[in-house]
Amino acid sequence: MVRAFRNNDKGKRVVTADGDTVGKIDSIDGEMAHVKPDRGLADSIRQRLGWTDESEEMYTLDHSRVKSFSSDEVHLKD
Repeated sequence: MVRAFRNNDKGKRVVTADGDTVGKIDSIDGEMAHVKPDRGLADSIRQRLGWTDESEEMYTLDHSRVKSFSSDEVHLKD
């Protein structure tokens, strides 16, 4: 099982299993991270993550979607 979100995860890039950058973590709230999406994030990626409203400036990312953490990135599961 992957570790929980930590405060030092703020600012890390969120990356899909395909290597596409989703956005950056803005804040942590327990099992959720609040992610500021990259401009021009593909609709297919938004839909896969359940982020269907393009007008949102911040989205939540549940810990269960995380595959691993590196020093500067959070890698998502397929």
